[in-house]
Amino acid sequence: MTEPRRLAEEYLRLGGTRKSKVDDNIVNVRQWDDEPDEAERFWQDHIERLGDEERAQVILFLPSISPI
Repeated sequence: MTEPRRLAEEYLRLGGTRKSKVDDNIVNVRQWDDEPDEAERFWQDHIERLGDEERAQVILFLPSISPI
């Protein structure tokens, strides 16, 4: 298992609610619902601090809102 996948799976296991959005090869994250404090803290401590490319790799493992 890669590190980006491990981070994404742990975030989701903690109840994270962010979803990925990929449009014209631009990777973003969206969040509409509140999430548990533990998931928010994990995102801030382990994912938000990553560089843009590394964070995008994690985001790609989150559930997507983009049509397939």
